[in-house]
Amino acid sequence: MTDTLSPAVKAAILAEALPYIRRFQDKTIVVKYGGNAMTDDKLKRCFARDVVLLKLVGMNPVVVHGGGPQIDDLLKRVGKKGEFIQGMRVTDRETMEIVEMVLGGQVNKEIVALINQAGGKAVGLTGKDGGFIRARKLLMPSKDKADEMLDIGAVGDITAIDPSLIAFLDTGDFIPVIAPIGVGESGESYNINADVVAGKLAEILKAEKLVLLTNTPGVLDKNGKLLTGITPKQIDDMVADGTLSGGMIPKISSALDAARSGVKSVHIIDGRVEHALLLEILTDHGVGTLIKSK
Repeated sequence: MTDTLSPAVKAAILAEALPYIRRFQDKTIVVKYGGNAMTDDKLKRCFARDVVLLKLVGMNPVVVHGGGPQIDDLLKRVGKKGEFIQGMRVTDRETMEIVEMVLGGQVNKEIVALINQAGGKAVGLTGKDGGFIRARKLLMPSKDKADEMLDIGAVGDITAIDPSLIAFLDTGDFIPVIAPIGVGESGESYNINADVVAGKLAEILKAEKLVLLTNTPGVLDKNGKLLTGITPKQIDDMVADGTLSGGMIPKISSALDAARSGVKSVHIIDGRVEHALLLEILTDHGVGTLIKSK
């Protein structure tokens, strides 16, 4: 694509990026990688190159990935149907085995390979490695009965994250690629929503930015119009009137918690746009929604 640009345009692009490269030098950028960006071959290669470039110019990208479509594909092949409650996957014992196989194996290793092929040094992890994501069973409050809590299986609620493993990898210029699987007190595995892991990790690492890639232009109002900035009050109103629902709820909640906990900027961006990550971080024109803490 850059072959069609004039030298002047290329110079302008580099000049625009330079202040951002300076500002985010040695800063941690946590990226939740999901949606079409994970399933479209061209977008996958774009994402890998973006992550490598951020590392090469002195930033510290940390990738947390989902894998919903890949999990659903394997569930179908074994005759099971995925079920969700309030955006969280119901995870029985057999489903947890599939989740761990797909996220910790297939998807994680593919992302690592793509980043390495693009010139980076990626290392794949789950939260069980070094016990760095500790979790307990998550009980969901019922929407219909105020006092009832729903057991949705081996779905985890994060109790602690040990950042020392990520810090160690950073000293060797490695790019961590993390599957959202936590470990319980008895060594049991827990499936944790990837947006939740990305948000909590951004808090613990005191990240400069949390960027969540999704399959929409960002957060949309009732008329389908992009909201470039959104406040907690607007979020509460949109959940109450049903504008925000399903998988967008854990995404928004994690983004808001991170913003309130000191992450300097939190963005939900369109992962269907080529090089969306670079456009958000290195240009004057963002490509999604900024989550405000107040």
